[in-house]
Amino acid sequence: MSLEHIVCSPIFEQARGDRGEYALQVAVASECVFEPDQAWWQRLFAAIDARDAAAFVDRLTSDAQFKFGNAPTVIGSEAIGIAAGQFFAAIASCRHRLLRTFAGSDNAAIACEGVVTYRRHDGSSISVPFANVFELRGEKIATYRIYIDNSPLFDPTS
Repeated sequence: MSLEHIVCSPIFEQARGDRGEYALQVAVASECVFEPDQAWWQRLFAAIDARDAAAFVDRLTSDAQFKFGNAPTVIGSEAIGIAAGQFFAAIASCRHRLLRTFAGSDNAAIACEGVVTYRRHDGSSISVPFANVFELRGEKIATYRIYIDNSPLFDPTS
């Protein structure tokens, strides 16, 4: 992580004196918020496109929540790794093309949209649009929601 992608703002707290009086607010710490840069996004999707469940899970908090389309929410990085591995085994490859990224004012919530091209085991391919919403805890993903209709992926007539 490079320092130009960290935003810090002071946190203020009232200090109470020995005689019970309150002093002016003083800065006691800094709160730093990670701002995902292009390299962060590239590392995330490189792990997914490599179908590397372990590298993908490394991007998540241990108690992360993961929602992929209409599938039930999976909780915990270990369970997410298993689910991701099962999905990666069901496809021959995937390639994400990121179109735009978005960040909330505090960067705790970020989003992206793009197109993913899946190659099936029979060699055929299909491209579908997606939008992802993330909640971050530091540089790690605490909540990952994928909005996609990937039903054509498993439809042999598509």
